[in-house]
Amino acid sequence: MTINKWCQQGLYASALIGLLGLGACSQPDSGSASVIKLGSVSPLTGPQAHLGKDNENGAQLAVDEINMAGLTLAGRRYHLQLLAEDDQADPKTATTVAQQLVDDGVVGVIGHLNSGATIPAAKVYFDAGIPQISPSATAIAYTHLGFNTAFRVMSNDAQQGSALAHYATDVLHAQRIAIIDDRTAYGQGLADEFARVAAADGAKVVAREYTTDKATDFLSILTSIKATSPQLVFFGGMDPQAGPLARQMRQLGLTGQLMGGDGMQTGQFIHLAGDAAEGVIASTPGVPLSAMPQGQAFKTRFMARYGDVQNYAPYAYDAVYVLVDAMKRANSADPQRYLALLPKTDYAGVTGRIRFDAHGDLAQGAVTVYQVKSGVWQVLKTIQ
Repeated sequence: MTINKWCQQGLYASALIGLLGLGACSQPDSGSASVIKLGSVSPLTGPQAHLGKDNENGAQLAVDEINMAGLTLAGRRYHLQLLAEDDQADPKTATTVAQQLVDDGVVGVIGHLNSGATIPAAKVYFDAGIPQISPSATAIAYTHLGFNTAFRVMSNDAQQGSALAHYATDVLHAQRIAIIDDRTAYGQGLADEFARVAAADGAKVVAREYTTDKATDFLSILTSIKATSPQLVFFGGMDPQAGPLARQMRQLGLTGQLMGGDGMQTGQFIHLAGDAAEGVIASTPGVPLSAMPQGQAFKTRFMARYGDVQNYAPYAYDAVYVLVDAMKRANSADPQRYLALLPKTDYAGVTGRIRFDAHGDLAQGAVTVYQVKSGVWQVLKTIQ
């Protein structure tokens, strides 16, 4: 029986939920099984730690399920071990921890979370011949580096930026648009794609401003933008900056629609923005958790152990299963053997059907647009 069929049939789920309901977090003893080390990298400290821990938890849940079910390759029993590292959402730290994972003998990596960390780390994994699947890095550049080890299981910023721009111009009829980005690979890449498509749709970019992924004071930038009378302000960045930005827009009386990508489509954004979150629009690659093929079952298992899903946990979960699926098809955990089968992946995951294009991007990825209404993110439209 394949892992996928086993997961779909739920033979393990009820037993796991029962254990987790009692607060059990133990894993089966690896005993005489050989250990397969997988890496998980994300920011586990700092303002983005809530997202990083979400990724780690999603990956750990998959690892524990696979260990409980048992993994056998070429007649030999294996036990998965997840090595979690904190890259602090910093490019330099990302390469350091990537090399540490290589030195520790991992045969595959789930991560990194941020595009700015994922891209430099990808070179380390490529040089070592280790497959890397990011559950959350959306920058186009990541899978266009020419590295055959780089994959992702969610839509990229070409798809997300385009979907947001079309929504801004076609649905919101915004013609005067101001754009701010945090100068990271993610924020700038998403903003550039949004700007390109919005201009092609006939909108005018009346202001283009820049900040950093550490800033919290945007009053000067917003004062300059206010003078251009934008109908919409687009922000390319993460929730630690987006929350204060929303509050300061309201403080200055900026009435234009605030819009952004998955970095701000989080519960933490609503918490940070307070009342100013109301009406904000943002997107996330993929479909809502409730609409994912196995989303509700995943949510039940995840919440029993970790609490609420932040954002990317289902993708980290699927990334582990995709790696192990390739190992099973290769009948080996040797990266040199199973890497060749990753491009041929056709896996029915929690998040949907996972297949890769020639770059390692998710084929036929969806993007969902949300709006904060009555203090919660509500779906406006899913764009396939």
